[in-house]
Amino acid sequence: MTTGSGAAAGRTRPLLLLPLLWALMVGAGLLITGPAATRWPLSAEGDVNAWFAGHRTRPATSVSEWLTLIASTEGVIGVTLVCVVALVVLPRVPRWREAVFLGASVAAQSALFLFITLCVERPRPVVSHLDPAPPTSSFPSGHVGASVALYGGLATLAVTRLRGPWRYVAAAVLLVVPPAVAVSRLYRGMHHPSDVAGGLVNGACTLLVIGYALLAPRERPAPPPAGREGGRPPLPRSAGSTGGGVRGVRRVVVVRHPLACAEKLAQQVRDVLVRHGCTDVRWTSTTAERPCGDLAAYTAAGRVDLVVVCGGDGTVRACADELAGSGTALAVVPCGTGNLLARNLGLPVKPAAALDRALSGDRVRIDVGRVSGDGLAPTRFTVMAGAGFDAVMVRDASPRLKASLGWLAYVVSAVRHLGDPPMRLSIRLDTGDVVPRRARMVVIGNVGALQGGVPLLPDARPDSGRLEVVLLDPSGAVGWLAAAAHLLRGMMSGRSRRPAGTGTRGRRGTTGTTGTPGTTATPRTTPAAGPARRLVARGALEYFSAVRVDIRFAGSQAREVDGDCAVEGTRLVAEVEPGALLVQLPRSLRPAASRPYLRTDPAPTAAPAPAAPGLRCAESPAPADGGQGDRHAGPVAPVRPGRGTPASPAPLGRKP
Repeated sequence: MTTGSGAAAGRTRPLLLLPLLWALMVGAGLLITGPAATRWPLSAEGDVNAWFAGHRTRPATSVSEWLTLIASTEGVIGVTLVCVVALVVLPRVPRWREAVFLGASVAAQSALFLFITLCVERPRPVVSHLDPAPPTSSFPSGHVGASVALYGGLATLAVTRLRGPWRYVAAAVLLVVPPAVAVSRLYRGMHHPSDVAGGLVNGACTLLVIGYALLAPRERPAPPPAGREGGRPPLPRSAGSTGGGVRGVRRVVVVRHPLACAEKLAQQVRDVLVRHGCTDVRWTSTTAERPCGDLAAYTAAGRVDLVVVCGGDGTVRACADELAGSGTALAVVPCGTGNLLARNLGLPVKPAAALDRALSGDRVRIDVGRVSGDGLAPTRFTVMAGAGFDAVMVRDASPRLKASLGWLAYVVSAVRHLGDPPMRLSIRLDTGDVVPRRARMVVIGNVGALQGGVPLLPDARPDSGRLEVVLLDPSGAVGWLAAAAHLLRGMMSGRSRRPAGTGTRGRRGTTGTTGTPGTTATPRTTPAAGPARRLVARGALEYFSAVRVDIRFAGSQAREVDGDCAVEGTRLVAEVEPGALLVQLPRSLRPAASRPYLRTDPAPTAAPAPAAPGLRCAESPAPADGGQGDRHAGPVAPVRPGRGTPASPAPLGRKP
């Protein structure tokens, strides 16, 4: 059943959108005050302010003064406090959730407004002002944003919590207040039209996020049948099988990133290994020149049963590159910046807990990607490789912000590159034709979810035997908003909704639909092999699926592999190595909210039990863990000769 902490996580996850909203608003503000300032319609904003200043009358000034008062800081705080107290005191049963929703909406909007004004500087309109000009930037309008959060929040409560037809009348009256405040701010010469538009967007988006987090109903899962944990079928056991775990392993090598894994965490890792009976443990630290430490020397010198990786995605990638095809299992202690592999595999976010649960579980096989290009030595990746916007975002992220803000540092870096020009490229999938494209970003993924569960590649699975590709090419602000809305819908629903008329991912033996939007789709079966393609978000996102992807760029582009910056180049070639990597995952693995695909089976014996769908376990219960790595400053490690995909990898489970 759902635990209290799991329910809380489901409630708070939408709040991760607030930093994204801040970044988008800052980007819009920098665009308005920068390259777009001299273009229409922004170039005509001065005429709008001048018109309002030239048509002032005493009655209109009195009305605007009253509207300014109810949207002022003092007015908003006063009304909010009165309403919050009323929601708690007046009803027979205190409306705590509604009170928190209203107060949190106003507070979150105000905080976002202040942080936006710290990054965007815009002077007030050049007309006479009817109010004293505060020291904050003109963009966005704080009065308008606060009025949307407060009066829009009250309208939401009126519609959703009251009864009777008059609730719609009350909501309509409340919803008139924010636009009226917006007009009054223009009339009084305090803001440009784009400032009040920014205030409306800031307030409305904040209200939607807080409302979804606190007021949206949550489906309660049906109680699981007897004998099942969390509604999943019990894991089949063979006669005489002792189950998973790592008892009896002979040698463990721990690869530790010294910055990501502090001494306190290292001691916790030691304690976990001792509890699981691992006594022959060797430690090695990473450096910029040796991103997996002395792992290669240990594996070459003798048998290694388990490699525990304490680091982020970059460290995990370097170790996976060494272990792929070797039969040695990998366990991950996720303590890096992104930890995307661990998130996609559904591992606990606490490093020691992730290792403890994984060591009690089973070995499973997952795919890895193999990437190369001009100046880029062939190497493997477990998460994603890409070029363009994604790569420059990783490259230009401030190390100081990464240390203090974590993955939010990448959001700050991304804002600076929203206006970068698109790349011209050609893409070839498998043995198909070369297709010309234009894109701001290209990402090739083995898994699909970003931080916060944002499904950048919603069809990606680490056991599919294929790679998923996305091209991002938004056209103007509308395109960026369409792409963001599509990803947010996918995050909220836990999966991306496939639009009408699109097929499946092109996986072997899967069934999809064909047709055109607005018509009834007809079933079809995708070919046994071959790429699949679909276009969403008004053409801003284009998805492909293939075994091999060859991308050539018209000019040299920034590239990244699992969050590690690679040298710039004009080509990126990636292909999948199915089932090449053994990882240790918790037996009763509860999938990440947006990746409901991982389920493990115990190791088969002489009389194997029927396997449940999902990732199939390896042939014997050896150790490994799914994990994450950090973004290492060192170069991408080359592929070592003799390491390759197993000649006969264990068959992979398919998603039904």
